[in-house]
Order: sequence, then structure tokens, then C-alpha cells
Amino acid sequence: MNYHSLNNPNIKVSFKEATITGIASDKGLYFPESIPQLESDFIENIDNYTPAEIALKAITPFVGEEIPRDELEKIVAETLSFDFPIVEVEPDVYALELFHGPTMAFKDVGARFMSRCLNYFTGGEGNKITILVATSGDTGGAVASGFLGVEGINVVILYPSGKVSPVQEMQLTALGQNITALEVSGTFDDCQDMVKQAFLDEGLKHISLTSANSINIARWLPQMFYYFFAYKELKSKGKPIVVSVPSGNFGNICAGMMAKKIGLPISHFIASTNANDTVPHFMQTQEYQPKPTVETLSNAMDVSNPSNFVRILELFGESLKEELTSYSFTDAQTLEAIKKLYTENNYLADPHGAVGYLGLKQFLKDNPDHTGVFLETAHPVKFPGSIEKTLGITIPLPEQLQEVMKGNKQSIKISSYDDLKDFLKA
Repeated sequence: MNYHSLNNPNIKVSFKEATITGIASDKGLYFPESIPQLESDFIENIDNYTPAEIALKAITPFVGEEIPRDELEKIVAETLSFDFPIVEVEPDVYALELFHGPTMAFKDVGARFMSRCLNYFTGGEGNKITILVATSGDTGGAVASGFLGVEGINVVILYPSGKVSPVQEMQLTALGQNITALEVSGTFDDCQDMVKQAFLDEGLKHISLTSANSINIARWLPQMFYYFFAYKELKSKGKPIVVSVPSGNFGNICAGMMAKKIGLPISHFIASTNANDTVPHFMQTQEYQPKPTVETLSNAMDVSNPSNFVRILELFGESLKEELTSYSFTDAQTLEAIKKLYTENNYLADPHGAVGYLGLKQFLKDNPDHTGVFLETAHPVKFPGSIEKTLGITIPLPEQLQEVMKGNKQSIKISSYDDLKDFLKA
């Protein structure tokens, strides 16, 4: 499988090169040259396959022969070393919990898969790679965990100062070793713009830079796995399945829509956003007009110019309205949903999952003949301020997070691209 730049289809690279470089030389995102198709027999008999077998079936066409099958099997098995439970919240409404991994966020899957692919590709080559990643919350922690201690790889994480939760910040800043956190005076979009600029900077060409954001295909594509697992669990319900995805940079929902494109029969997708409503506005008006980022309770979705939306447009083009609905919700609505889910449904949701639930319920008002799934993308303990105050409870700290919270925060403060460049050159 080869990949081309969405800015220039003549720029073509292998899976290996796309993984190592992260973004094309012309700043375009990589996209598969062709869309593979799964056999209908596999989908019909998905109940007979283990999660690892399903994941291997989905990802193999995108990797091709660049990783031997036995090595890819090992990578997939290590990636999926935790559970992905489906929880019934109310009739025909289910939560797909994606926070049972080491950093308690859905991004553990993509980060673990990518780190192991990079480790395979660079093993024995003796070249140092610097992973440069911007985070609005959970990406950084997942990447830090996935690459911690990996020989030959340094990780540099940019995060917006004061705009991630205390737990998220400790996951970025307290690990040490080959992980460095840069605390940026600005928003996530500022962090993301700095990362993109670094990749195009001729003055940094001597540094082997790659990205671990969802712009990287090895981070983006394995997120397809979640949707296959949900379909396997719910197809026996006999109704069309609709999935609501709390969306920030749109990598997760884009992976789900790729899963549909290769043959997974998900009926419809809902992109549920917070006040950063660029995509809901586009779906209504066909005008793509990013505005200044708005800070919200669901901070991992505080993205006004989502990088992966261009991939969604490439996947579905003019038929996008048939595949995707998008809604925006306020912090007040989010808190009401958290309270409702806890008091009426005995379910503790984080702010991102609550936004996903709101989007699903909005869609089901007019489409009641569906089985609905919303993604719970992070453990509620990562957002204690809003949840504990709203519900009057204290959320116990899970075992996975106890050690990191005992660590010491270590970050380097920067305020401009020049600061980032100076750090990388040094």
C-alpha cells in the first residue's frame, strides 16, 4: 500500500516512509492510494473472530508487506492488551469505553501501535528520531507512555499552558527519560501550528522529525479497531448502528469512517463537538470558517481547525451529508448531561463522553429506529474539577494513575515558534 499527499497526488510514499515522516513534504496529510475492501464473509462471521484477529484483518491491507505478518501480529497483540467494554446506559444507547489502557484514554491504541511500528522500522538503523507532537489533553500522555524508554526515539510534546487537566499534565511532564514537555503560552491550535511549521522548516532538515498526532497514519488508522469491536457486540440487536464520536481533531471519527469505507456496516456517524463548532457550521452551510479556539470543559476537543477533516472530505466528498451529522454543545449542556447520566442512569461520564451522548440523543430524536453508541474517550478522573463539583462526589484515583501523580512536573515554557526551533536545534 502506498500513500499520497492530499495536496499533491504525485507525492507518493510507502507505509514505512509515511509513518516515519508523519506529514508530506508539501504539508499535505498522507492518504491511502486505494481503499481496500474486506470480504463480506468476514463481516457476516465477525462473531467468530477474536479482537486481535479482527484488528489484524482490518489493518493488514494498509501495512502491506512492509511488516512481516508474525511481527504485525505481535504489534497488534501488544496494542490491544486491555479491554474495550460496551456498557448499556439506557435502552438502545450504549457507551463504548475506550479508557481502560495504561493512560486511561482512547489514544492508547494509536500510540501503542505507532510506537511499535516505528520501533520495528528503525531498529538497528542507528538513527535518532524526534517525535514532535501537539496535544490538547490526552494525545501527549498516550504518546509519552507508548514511547517511554524506546531506544533511538526522543519525544517532544507541546501542550497549551493551563488548558489541560492536572492528571493530563502530570502524564505529560512527570515521566522523564526520553520525554520532554514544552508548555506553550497559547492554545492547542498554536501548538499544532508550531508542529506543522517545524516539519517544513529547512533549518531543521538535519533532524529526523515525525509526528505522533492523528495526522500520522500509524496513529490514525488503528483507531478503526474500536468500531469493529462495537459492531461485533451490537449487530445482534438487529437495528442500524449509529456512532457518536466526541470530536476535536477528527482523527477518531475519521478512522471510524474509514472502517465503514472498507466494509464495516455502520449506518451513520455523528461528530459531536463542544463550542468549537467549525464542522457543525460547515455541515449546515458548506462554509469552512475556523474561528479562534474556545476554551471548554471538554478540553481535548478545543480545536477550531481540525486537521483530519480533509481526510473525511476525501473519503466521502459530496455524499458526506448522507454519512455524517454534526452537532455542537455548550459547557452548560455538558454538565447537565453528566448529571443526568449519573443520577438517572447510574453512569459516570467524562465531559467528552457527555458531549458524545448529547449528540447521539439529538440524532435519535429524529431517528429512533437505530441502536446508538457514544464513545467514552477518557476516564472521568482526568476531569475532577467539573465532575466532582457538579455531582458532589470524589472520584477515586485508578491504579494506572497513582504512580504518575506522585511524580514531579518538569516542563520547559515557550511562547513562540522561534523558542521551539531553538530547543530542537539545541
